[in-house]
Amino acid sequence: MNDEDLHYLISGPDVTRDDPYGGYRYCPRCRAELSIMMAGDMERPQCPSCGFIYYRNPAPAAGAVIVKDGAILLVQRSVEPRKNDWCIPAGFIEWTEHPQQTAIRELKEETGLDISIRTMFDIFFGMDDPRTHAVLILYIADVIGGAIKPGDDAAEVRWFDFDHLPANIAFQAHRDALALYRKRFITR
Repeated sequence: MNDEDLHYLISGPDVTRDDPYGGYRYCPRCRAELSIMMAGDMERPQCPSCGFIYYRNPAPAAGAVIVKDGAILLVQRSVEPRKNDWCIPAGFIEWTEHPQQTAIRELKEETGLDISIRTMFDIFFGMDDPRTHAVLILYIADVIGGAIKPGDDAAEVRWFDFDHLPANIAFQAHRDALALYRKRFITR
């Protein structure tokens, strides 16, 4: 096994969106080299030795829509991807978290605010994040404490009127969520 092969076994994938192997070249069970083979109706990386199939699934994420006096709370990203663009406070779900816990944690980390989940808003699918495809679960929530202060991967936190949203919304799923919220709840 050469150094490049060992890199995949030790550090995980170095993946591009177009890589059909999702960055993996070797089976995580038996270390045999993976091959692209048919599994059901799709070609997928599979292990010819032990039968392991690598299913490249989207990552689940969660966040919360906070609206006060007709304005929505958005955060400006301080990191790539889409650094300096705006988005709804949200993030990837940790292994041990319920999506509601993720939304509460992400809001606290990114905005400094404590929230209470009121209801589920909707689910969105994102395909324009260069890291992964995402299933975004958004809740409608209310602020119950804390003080606005950007943190974690947020450079700024700001309220925006729905008629004056920034042009540079980071991800399509967030643009879709803003449009759906306007359609459902903003009457003008």
